Amino acid sequence: MRSRKTSRRRFGNQARSENRSDEIGDYRPRWNAAPTTKLPVVISRDWQRILTLMHWGLVPSWPKDLKISHSTFNAHAETIDTRSAFCDAWRAEGRCLVLADDYYEWRDHDKQPFAVALDNRGPMTLAGLWDCWRMPSGDTLRSFAIVTTSANELLAPLHDRMSVLVAPDCWADWLGEKAVPEPVLKAMLKPYPGDAMTFWPVDRRVGNVRNDGPDLFAPLTYSTASACVPKSGQYPPQSRCRQPNAPLRVGFRS
Repeated sequence: MRSRKTSRRRFGNQARSENRSDEIGDYRPRWNAAPTTKLPVVISRDWQRILTLMHWGLVPSWPKDLKISHSTFNAHAETIDTRSAFCDAWRAEGRCLVLADDYYEWRDHDKQPFAVALDNRGPMTLAGLWDCWRMPSGDTLRSFAIVTTSANELLAPLHDRMSVLVAPDCWADWLGEKAVPEPVLKAMLKPYPGDAMTFWPVDRRVGNVRNDGPDLFAPLTYSTASACVPKSGQYPPQSRCRQPNAPLRVGFRS
């Protein structure tokens, strides 16, 4: 699965509780953030939610270098507790919320990029795992992976995987603020309802990480987009697509 994400605009009062802390300082919003960049995530520590920046691409405690992070930016829900790169974080309750406004997904058969969002244009909170790695310098690197699952019926024509979205009423459970049995946590790692999401084709310039601006999210004109209709023939109606002047933030791939 490949995608890119947008974040940090409306999250200050959403994924954080009344007991909250902000460690991201003057973080600059991104419209095309790729793996290995630092992105905003929320963790919970001592009953306090902390908005912080972490390296995208989980590095567990045991590797000798960062190379593993090039293949650990996504964690499959089906193997989250068995794959060596992620099982320690899972057992240690190293769960986080990854903040995004939208994300890009590339359709399998022709690599046409699409922007994916909630139908109400609300912020996304994606399920993530995080861990710590001691760098040769002695500093600690905190890093994360985004959990993915099988695609819902809306996104399946684009790709067979999608990011796991965590609904607000499940944030406390996912962040470990409540004692939740493992089967309940795993049950949360399911496709988000397709009728609550939308997508639209965007310019292929998003494939180059050097391009980073709000225009990347502008939908292609419908004359151009007609060639981008998924093979299934299903395509969100124009009324469900974001207009080019809608407010946007950061961008991400997965």
